[in-house]
Amino acid sequence: MSVDLDQTPRSLLVCDRSSFLNEKNRISSQVEQLHFNYKVSLLLPECSSAPSHLDTVFSSFNSFYLIRNMPIYELLDKHFLKTAVYQGSVYGVSYRTRIDEDNCVALMPNGHLSLSLDKDSFELLGAEGKPSRFNHRTTCRYVVCVDLTDSSMAPGGRGYQRLLTGLRSRLQLKTDFLLSHHPGGGASLQNLLSRYDWSEHRPDVSSRTLTNLSCPTLQSCDLQSCDPHSLLEWIGAVDAHISCENSSSSFLSSLVCPEPKTTVSRALSVSVCGLLLPQDVHRLIQQISPVSWGGNEHGVLRGGENFYSLLIFRDQTYQLHLATGAHDTCPP
Repeated sequence: MSVDLDQTPRSLLVCDRSSFLNEKNRISSQVEQLHFNYKVSLLLPECSSAPSHLDTVFSSFNSFYLIRNMPIYELLDKHFLKTAVYQGSVYGVSYRTRIDEDNCVALMPNGHLSLSLDKDSFELLGAEGKPSRFNHRTTCRYVVCVDLTDSSMAPGGRGYQRLLTGLRSRLQLKTDFLLSHHPGGGASLQNLLSRYDWSEHRPDVSSRTLTNLSCPTLQSCDLQSCDPHSLLEWIGAVDAHISCENSSSSFLSSLVCPEPKTTVSRALSVSVCGLLLPQDVHRLIQQISPVSWGGNEHGVLRGGENFYSLLIFRDQTYQLHLATGAHDTCPP
């Protein structure tokens, strides 16, 4: 067996506990630093249908847009910069590109444009960059990160013109691109959308009712009450429709609900999928409460997972678990 496959990849789990009543809690800042969210899952014990105020929040989630075969130089368009990048938060990411093989692009809400490129594409572009942190043995990928809001990247300037020429004349990179804007929405993107084939999408909401579900007995945010790794494993199993009613000697699965545990007669599992903005996630947390990270490069050699889990208790305290793969940056 290959030495790379004979053991489970190492992962990193950071656990935090606080209260929504604590004005210095870090929920808002931590949610904002995971710019691109694909899926949010809720598990509501002793609940068989979503409360009406949650339905209202789901329906208020921002739409996002899929632009087909878009040249990346369009992100440097003067009108787009003026009406979108400089006037709020733009969230954009290349669609169906593989971070370990393809050229990938992300436009972050702080105006930073990040390109993960193979060696040939990087040399064609002719822009300043640095080797990927996740090259294996030989340098085959490079990362170019440009702050579009910096004075050096003002339209007409030397840095702007050099990047525009590289994207338009030399590299000519095109990709399907997901795009959203807060707070302007589609109105801020209309000029760009009008030039290409595009479609508008809403986050997809699905739910299912669970019966006689074994749940860990958690009475407070005490991190010692249950092993965090076992707890997250159980949450993931429930979300993935995997039974935890197994014995440790089971051939098919050894997943079990952590002890101590109890059985709830019913529970509601709700999932929201799409290009989900941090503002929408934060608004959802505010509704279910009693009252990943930054611009770092995404790891690819092993795992590559970036997620967080939030457990909310009746006494207005919470546990926050932030997890990454073996080669990713430590969560904030």
